[in-house]
Amino acid sequence: MSTTHTNLAAFIWSVADLLRGDYKQSEYGKVILPFTVLRRLDCVLEPTKDAVLARKAELADKGIQNMDRRLKTAAKVDFYNTSKLTFRSAVRDQDNVARNLRSYIGDFSSNVEDVFQAFDFYAQLARLDGSGLTYQVAAKFAEVDLSPAKVSNHDMGYAFEELIRRFSEISNETAGEHFTPREVIKLMVNLLLAPDEAELTTPGVVRSVLDPACGTGGMLTAAEEFILEHNPHARVFPYGQELNGESYAICKSDMMIKGENSANIKLGNSFSHDQHYGERFDYLLANPPFGVEWKKVKDDIENEATIGFAGRFGAGLPRINDGSLLFLQHMIHHMKTPENGGSRLAIVFNGSPLFTGAAESGESKIRQWILENDWLEAIVALPDQLFYNTGISTYFWILSNRKDAAHKGKVILLDAREHWAKMRKSLGDKRKYVPDEEIAALTQLYSEALTAAEDEPHPLHEKVKIFSPRDFGYRRITVERPLKLRFEVTEEALAELEVAKPLAKYSERDKLLDLLRGLVERPASFRKVEFARTLKEMLIPLGKLSPAVDKAVWSAVSVSDPEGELQTDRSGDPLPDPDLRDNENVPLGEDIDDYMQREVLLHVPDAWVDHSKTKVGYEIPFTRHFYKYIPPRPLQEIDAELKDLEAQIQGLLSEVTR
Repeated sequence: MSTTHTNLAAFIWSVADLLRGDYKQSEYGKVILPFTVLRRLDCVLEPTKDAVLARKAELADKGIQNMDRRLKTAAKVDFYNTSKLTFRSAVRDQDNVARNLRSYIGDFSSNVEDVFQAFDFYAQLARLDGSGLTYQVAAKFAEVDLSPAKVSNHDMGYAFEELIRRFSEISNETAGEHFTPREVIKLMVNLLLAPDEAELTTPGVVRSVLDPACGTGGMLTAAEEFILEHNPHARVFPYGQELNGESYAICKSDMMIKGENSANIKLGNSFSHDQHYGERFDYLLANPPFGVEWKKVKDDIENEATIGFAGRFGAGLPRINDGSLLFLQHMIHHMKTPENGGSRLAIVFNGSPLFTGAAESGESKIRQWILENDWLEAIVALPDQLFYNTGISTYFWILSNRKDAAHKGKVILLDAREHWAKMRKSLGDKRKYVPDEEIAALTQLYSEALTAAEDEPHPLHEKVKIFSPRDFGYRRITVERPLKLRFEVTEEALAELEVAKPLAKYSERDKLLDLLRGLVERPASFRKVEFARTLKEMLIPLGKLSPAVDKAVWSAVSVSDPEGELQTDRSGDPLPDPDLRDNENVPLGEDIDDYMQREVLLHVPDAWVDHSKTKVGYEIPFTRHFYKYIPPRPLQEIDAELKDLEAQIQGLLSEVTR
């Protein structure tokens, strides 16, 4: 963070002191953020203000009605203001500040009006006016110079992020819901774009970039900067969509200031209202909210899922409380086809998308779809405590549908969890950061990943592992063992029958229980035929039992016993014992019979696999692949350490008691 943006954020934050009492702390952003944007836009337009007014008068004299494009040209940016007022002159009249600001904002081009509608700024002006604070707040902002010459776009972006971070901390927003630290974005963009450096330097290159959860636009800006650094003449078109109105307004205004087409930034939910429907992009990147449920758009998503791969969610739906993999499917849907050049994407996830969901669950099917199509290029594990609102571990997923020959049929796992430095001062939950030298080292390692994994002398050899997509697949088999029973009437059996539902409405219930109690003292029978004969004789007074009651009785008197009688079906095949049923995960590349012989039959020779229940699943157990066993210290060493500590404690106590 630069001194400029830190000081700027501190100044803007000081405005909050004026709001105390009239606003809750969690509401400060509703005032401070739009005022910051308004002052920034005003400062950007100041050098061309007179030229825009002159151009408007000239066009009006000629009777030209559609002035939008011409006025943007005069303003030299993608927006303009035709009011004779400026921010400072609007504030100068203390008694009419709110009215003047409304008039001033109303004379902006329509794309700017959209920004302040997203902020709901007019409502805030009315509230400030009612509290008598409009002039005091506006006058504070009139004092600060936010011109690009004074505050670069880079520092302005940092200032917005710092403000949003503070506001989100105050209001306890969902972890990871806002923006990504800049060094994390830089690393992510490097890993996404660095493999294409040669292509990006091609003269006349044109690239489009989409972030479907763009926040304030930090990722889009970083991607554009990377491409332009490698090719200043490249043309980059950023696209984004954002659900949060304030973040959307900041992102859109930032794009306008930088001369981008701000119409490419859309407001709305990417799941229920895909504002870039039908479009495809060269690069896609996102940091969607971690573990956020999609209940509000459940109907829209489920309806689209019914049309299969004609929509975005044909691979499957994850559980309702985590929409992470929906974002990934949404992004894959917006990739260009390989025939049209293909795409690369990067997304930030927490750990759950790696393994959540059993075989053939929605999550597993989505992973299977991605892996079997050979789109997953790499997963990179990041250090914990990198994000402002959460300390959990996170991962980059990098996908490509245009892998080069060397990467086809391969998935890279890269462990970057130890590549961090401690921050001098924590920012929320952010206590670590990734220094530039580590970003450079990881970028280099990523480009060398395939050779580094095979080259044991490589200094970071242990940080990289290479797998085939099928290595993450498994078959979940059901292992059955034969049902062996003994038959006896016990007090436990009678207690079970007393509460059994089939006997609740049975008129002879008490009589049945009394008759069965007569068999409590008899030894168990290990032959069902013999016990059935005894049972039939005992229950003659009741006549024939109904099927439901008969089933309840047999269930109560049948006890699983390894020495009991083997139970078979009509074909003479053993019946399975539900209590001994087990499941095993067998890797896709291994024969089930070989696995059973090695892992199961040596211990339970009578077990078998019910193949009708076999399911295919996919998971990526990242930490398991990088686990290192650390043996415990010798007992003698621990004992010596404890004795030393006891001696120190005794010494301290003796000093206290002198």
